[in-house]
Amino acid sequence: MLKIVGLRCEYKENPIGIDAKNPRISWRLESDKRSVNQSAYQVVVAEDREFGKLLWDSGKVDSDQCVHVELAGLEAVSRKRYHYRVQCWDRDGESSGWSHDAYWETGVLDRGEWKAEWIGPSIGEGANEEQSPFLRKSFSVKEGIRHASIYATALGLYELELNGSRVGDHYFTPGWTSYEHRLQVQAYDVTDRLAGGENVIGAMLGNGWYKGFLTWGENKRAIYGDRLALFLELHIEYEDGTEETVSTDSSWRTAGSPILMSEIYHGETYDARLERNGWSSAGYDDSEWLPVERISQSNDILIAQENDPVRKIEEIKPIGLLTTPAGDTVIDLGQNMVGWLKFTVQGEAGSEVQIHHAEVLDGEGNFYTDNMRSAKQIIRYVLKGGEPETYEPRFTFQGFRYVRLIGFGENVRLDDFAGVVLHTDMATTGFFECSDPLVNQLQHNIEWGLKGNFLDVPTDCPQRDERLGWTGDAQMFIRTAAYLKNVAPFFTKWSRDLKADQTNNGGVPFVIPHVLDANSHSSAAWGDAAVICPWTIYLCYGDKRILEEQYDSMQAWISYIRDQGENELLWNTGFHFGDWLGLDSKPDSYIGATDRDYIATAFYAYSVSLVQKTATIIGKPEDAAKYGELYGRIVEAFTKEFVTPSGRLSVPTQTAQVLGLMFGLLEGTAKDRAVAKLMELLDESKFHLTTGFVGTPYLNHVLSDNGKLDAAYQLLFQKDYPSWLYQITKGATTIWEHWDGIKEDGSFWSKDMNSFNHYAYGAIGDWLYRVVAGIDTDESQELVGYKRILIRPQPGGSLNWAEGRLDTMYGEIRSYWKKSDDGKTVLEVTVPANTSAEVHLPGAWLDSATESGSVLSEAAGIASATQLEGAVAVAVGSGEYEFSW
Repeated sequence: MLKIVGLRCEYKENPIGIDAKNPRISWRLESDKRSVNQSAYQVVVAEDREFGKLLWDSGKVDSDQCVHVELAGLEAVSRKRYHYRVQCWDRDGESSGWSHDAYWETGVLDRGEWKAEWIGPSIGEGANEEQSPFLRKSFSVKEGIRHASIYATALGLYELELNGSRVGDHYFTPGWTSYEHRLQVQAYDVTDRLAGGENVIGAMLGNGWYKGFLTWGENKRAIYGDRLALFLELHIEYEDGTEETVSTDSSWRTAGSPILMSEIYHGETYDARLERNGWSSAGYDDSEWLPVERISQSNDILIAQENDPVRKIEEIKPIGLLTTPAGDTVIDLGQNMVGWLKFTVQGEAGSEVQIHHAEVLDGEGNFYTDNMRSAKQIIRYVLKGGEPETYEPRFTFQGFRYVRLIGFGENVRLDDFAGVVLHTDMATTGFFECSDPLVNQLQHNIEWGLKGNFLDVPTDCPQRDERLGWTGDAQMFIRTAAYLKNVAPFFTKWSRDLKADQTNNGGVPFVIPHVLDANSHSSAAWGDAAVICPWTIYLCYGDKRILEEQYDSMQAWISYIRDQGENELLWNTGFHFGDWLGLDSKPDSYIGATDRDYIATAFYAYSVSLVQKTATIIGKPEDAAKYGELYGRIVEAFTKEFVTPSGRLSVPTQTAQVLGLMFGLLEGTAKDRAVAKLMELLDESKFHLTTGFVGTPYLNHVLSDNGKLDAAYQLLFQKDYPSWLYQITKGATTIWEHWDGIKEDGSFWSKDMNSFNHYAYGAIGDWLYRVVAGIDTDESQELVGYKRILIRPQPGGSLNWAEGRLDTMYGEIRSYWKKSDDGKTVLEVTVPANTSAEVHLPGAWLDSATESGSVLSEAAGIASATQLEGAVAVAVGSGEYEFSW
């Protein structure tokens, strides 16, 4: 039985408000047979879900493509819902029949169509500019509403209410983008929220990233602007064919809200006595409210929402209540998390309670906040009195595990508190588990590092006065992230911001969005995010469009490097972070011992190689030839500069050997000597890493790719400092910024830069999925995105089983291997329909390996089986398999 499931438009299920004029759709096939492939498809698009009036029909197309199928020739128009469905045929001619119907809805496609005005609170004498404002509009509608949508954005953050209740489940809207160039507009279907007669729409605004404190240092705030503003249009379509629009304009009214202060870093102050009950409902008297002011702001920066929204994802109940040696009352949530604390309190009107947040306790068990630097992370709540009051913030988020309570009295009940986890709502795609509980905890910590730092942008830490989109951290972790979650929309949006913030000469800022000074740009390995991130999204999701969109940016980055210094083939000028936080750094230095010009030139070569591949993929053969020639010259110059005539690298560090090997810059004797030198350096450190941000993501890959699998596993299983598992022995529930954030004696590495939720070193997750579980994609053009799957597990160490699952654009891949006491190995594999796989059976022999009890040559779904050195390679079609040897 052939079935189509999982219809998506631009990665999303039934999206509304998108601005793609030629959207792409994707689907999956399901079948109970093996080796099922699509041979043809047909897509139809209609105005109605009955498909009575077709707008577009692909006809029967002979193709196995089911991912990112562009509806070429369909020119979408603004604010219209399009219904679509798909049928396909397999190679035997069997039809799936029509799929269920799905839809997408466009937003405003032409910026000239906007009619709304930008409005904000009036700023008068005595006004509290830090108080979040309410904005309100009462309006009447007729009976017979067919469809109604709100399109909204803000300078600052906004939250909408309609007829007394919250609109949507998105938080921190409109998100953080390069505000000078790009500002997202969110769309909400409110058809069922309107009724004939009086209706009221209201909004509350907060400072957010736009106006609030941002970056470190004194009074670094209002980087983008100092006036909050709302921009909104409500479009109503009636059954009689007429339309009506309610927009932000001078008729709106404004007043202060109970939020007296809201800051991303510092928290929120809320006075419940100032609540205005019914303020967003019909019948409310707003005669004492003030008129709004028009704000000058161009509409040219408006774009539709690109990223998945931030949502409340889950709630965590506290695991303990303790009194510290200093006498503080502290709640332990058991997990370092990002979001906020929801709490219930009862008391007299005017009394105040405070919530303070921290990631860790110090060596004596006291509440520790020094690593927050200037970020206060404090919630203040003033009670209105009477019945129990429940509160949670709106325009701030905290990074914390521990919460200090002030003003709650002695009878604290844990049931009155819950940690609300918020992050970008990316679909979970990865699962990894193995026989070692500490490695499983490491995988847990990696995932929670992503949860805590993927809040609209890929931040470096979610607790201190930073929380910025560091480019180096993002490119180091993106491949791991693509296993854990569907990060394609997330990084597409962020890559577009990178392109928007790129300097005129192609330089890439250290952080995206760019909020540091004008000279803070273009470090090697950081700026290379301009190339590595789009390439990785293409590789993992088969998304060719992101390469087409970002190609100019990728080229500009290469041009920037070529223009540096006197030799366009070596990058030996400018500032570089180097092997950041490498353990072989000099005292009082954050930069590892590996020469920075070596790192810069290695990444230069790597990025050029990726741009060459990109040019080929997007149909630019002349560019591909040009970059291929440049790459060859860079490698030649690299060899002359850093490799001695006898084949020894002149930079004797772990990271130097790793980069040269990982990026394919060494051949022959030089490659052999680099492998030997890396092993020598590991032996000298008693098999502990000394790598920093640059070398660590690649270290285990280099070892396992060069015949040193045992060494890679030995590094993975180390429990003393420095190692991944050391953090776990110290109680970590997320990845740390420093290998010794908490030292062996319980003291701290530093108070200046010591985040306990920092995902960079979590890049080991890529190795767990790709090597331990063995799930990878073929990188050949047309086979990326797991169209052709490589399942090549490499068991090792003390593990006796491991399982990895990955939900791809085609469906779920599964690889589960297990070693039994009698010396046999079992490998269970799932390959989605419309894909194929090359499966390696490590240590197997062709004449004795079986699949579901049959010899390989007789098993259904197996196209071929070949004996390799140390393994059997089996080519299979879709289906579930159980190999044994």
